[in-house]
Amino acid sequence: MDDTLKHQALRRKLVEQIKRKGITDTAVLNAIGKVPRHLFFESAMLKYSYEDNAFKIGEGQTISQPYTVAFQTLLLQVNKGDKVLEIGTGSGYQAAILDALGAKVFTIERHKKLYDCACSTLKTLNCKVKCFYGDGYNGLPAFAPFDRVIVTAAAPYIPKPLLDQLVIGGILVIPLGAGTTQVMKQIRKLSHDSYKTLDYGNFSFVPFVNSTDWATR
Repeated sequence: MDDTLKHQALRRKLVEQIKRKGITDTAVLNAIGKVPRHLFFESAMLKYSYEDNAFKIGEGQTISQPYTVAFQTLLLQVNKGDKVLEIGTGSGYQAAILDALGAKVFTIERHKKLYDCACSTLKTLNCKVKCFYGDGYNGLPAFAPFDRVIVTAAAPYIPKPLLDQLVIGGILVIPLGAGTTQVMKQIRKLSHDSYKTLDYGNFSFVPFVNSTDWATR
């Protein structure tokens, strides 16, 4: 599928919408303007691809609202070359945004169908994202530590393995809460067992899929 002049114009319009909502970071806006979001949609949903809304992508999951993607990315404070772990690949759109910022992205998806589709799309876009199929609750200990960790599903609590896999000074961004709305948390790791947590308002995400460890906590 091509990235036409029409698609590029729609992205510029989307960037302006996000900017009006308070996202002014140039790097984040440029990444939103660069990544062809329509490539992450099935053909029947293409007409919605540049609306600032979340849409279902199957398996009970969604492609996040572009504003939410921009907001989480802003809180992550990504620097070029940062090693970033994403929990919940979904469509692959958030991973592509992080890649556009120059991050070294590692992403985990629990749903095989979404994993296969996202990996294919990211490869088509020549993204250097490393995709993994598995349980995001456990992170990726074999590839830790990470400078940044981002969770793109509603978590009822903060998984300790994700905190353990952060470098000192690293940041975890996670929507926390088991109900219909979550509080966006930015957690900076100050030492081995010390953290600074800031809250950034309410959002709505699909639930973090239970693992055996999660269910028996």
